Amino acid sequence: MASNEIETLTQALARLPGLGPRSARRAVLHLVKKRETVLAPLLAALESVNERLVTCATCGNVDTIDPCGICVDTRRDDRALCVVEDVADLWALDRSRLFPGRYHVLGGRLSALEGVRPEDLAIDSLVARVEGGAVDEVVLAMNATLEGQTTAHYIAERLEAMPVRITKLAHGLPVGGELDYLDEGTLAQALRARRPVG
Repeated sequence: MASNEIETLTQALARLPGLGPRSARRAVLHLVKKRETVLAPLLAALESVNERLVTCATCGNVDTIDPCGICVDTRRDDRALCVVEDVADLWALDRSRLFPGRYHVLGGRLSALEGVRPEDLAIDSLVARVEGGAVDEVVLAMNATLEGQTTAHYIAERLEAMPVRITKLAHGLPVGGELDYLDEGTLAQALRARRPVG
């Protein structure tokens, strides 16, 4: 029987995505066995991130600086803006290194069942960024779910009167699929084959 502290750590790890109670116990055993080489550096990294973690006021990305590393990168194309549901989607798309522009994180998707309304998402700040005039194309990179497509349609309607090209990721993404779980080849094809909305 493990001590209360070890059991608390196991329960905390079991709440992470992809880890259940058994996987969490294996992880804790590994951390305990490799205390100096794995546990101590992990604790230091977690403490550092916890102290410095911020949400970018410009795009909604999570980083240790504000504005985030993507927003301050001068090599990015200011004219292209990719709209995603959450930070995991941003990271998945940016890992592909195929989108040269900027990002905007909504913080979720519209859902009548969950009570998520337009004012609960960062849609007004998106509209303000586009109204700023520097954006030529808005890529709606919503997940291929009913809620994701509803969100994309709502945003397209909000931006319809503005002089901006609105595109979305090509279909071929699995229906019900989420960007964070797709391989880079699928993401690359979806970005290359994006097309106008409506």
